[in-house]
Amino acid sequence: MLKFDRFGIFCEQAAVYIDPWKPVDKAIITHAHSDHARWGSRHYLAHHDSIPVLRLRLGADISVQGLSYNEPIMMNGVKISLHPAGHIIGSAQVRLEYEGRVWVVSGDYKLQNDQVCVPFEIVKCDHFVTESTFGLPIYNFPVPKIVHDDINNWWKTNAEQGKNSVIIGYALGKAQRILKHLDPSIGGIYTHGAVANINLRMPENIDLPETKPAFDFIRKETSGALIIAPPSAIGTPWLKRFEPFSLGICSGWMQLRGARRRRGGDRGFVLSDHCDWSQLNIAVRETGAENIYVTHGYKSIYAKWLRDEYKLNAVEVDTLYEGENIEENKPEENEQAEQLL
Repeated sequence: MLKFDRFGIFCEQAAVYIDPWKPVDKAIITHAHSDHARWGSRHYLAHHDSIPVLRLRLGADISVQGLSYNEPIMMNGVKISLHPAGHIIGSAQVRLEYEGRVWVVSGDYKLQNDQVCVPFEIVKCDHFVTESTFGLPIYNFPVPKIVHDDINNWWKTNAEQGKNSVIIGYALGKAQRILKHLDPSIGGIYTHGAVANINLRMPENIDLPETKPAFDFIRKETSGALIIAPPSAIGTPWLKRFEPFSLGICSGWMQLRGARRRRGGDRGFVLSDHCDWSQLNIAVRETGAENIYVTHGYKSIYAKWLRDEYKLNAVEVDTLYEGENIEENKPEENEQAEQLL
């Protein structure tokens, strides 16, 4: 039912693309990260909670239809519905059913419940399209509460030493997850403009602590604050206004030796909005799908693992999705993974 062409993932029967990387007539968007939601298509369909951010990033005047989770629509005989992906606010898996066969395109997803977005839902299918951003056995993410407590303890220690804390995370998804679990009693919370713009477009039911814009920060009057900024802020003059500060980085890549140091961070927190190795395997197996398409990440290694270990019809496919790209994959990690597998 689906094929991968130069525009994206295409359902010919329904005449619709999923997360196309070139402009098309009709596009279903799994979530509002820029590698999955691109400008220029004539009409978009996405979960209701994604629409405010899509309008911010793609244009206020885009033609977009919102769906709720598990709300089916028909496109030329194809039954299509969106299901929770657990990745970020509004993230969705796309289920397509036609003549008794079911495909699911998962987009980006995670099984950990971050208490911000609707948790991932297993959707039974015959064909499953999956990412593999962290598709190596070396990625084994800690329990989220441990990481959230770690962040608050780091912030508190810095505040007691008269330092500010700058923490790095994607403006959409990671920043809201960090905010949700902060302890506001420690100090003031400030946000980079990119984070503040996204926060303004969060659903009303997302309860986040009060923040102030970073341009309100006055060095001589403030210490012990926490500032949330996107990866693009690392190494820029913008950071100097918060001196003295400690720099923390939130990413799944922080599990790798040397990743924090290469990014110039003082602390690394293993916090990702993607699956680790065990989560990927659980999700793939529980869908019941015999045909797996691995779109991005360690795709060749992970597809081979699924073929060898679970005897699935797993193939890698070329796409322009990036996953969590704060740190590029290193050749030595690929070699280590092949040895572990």
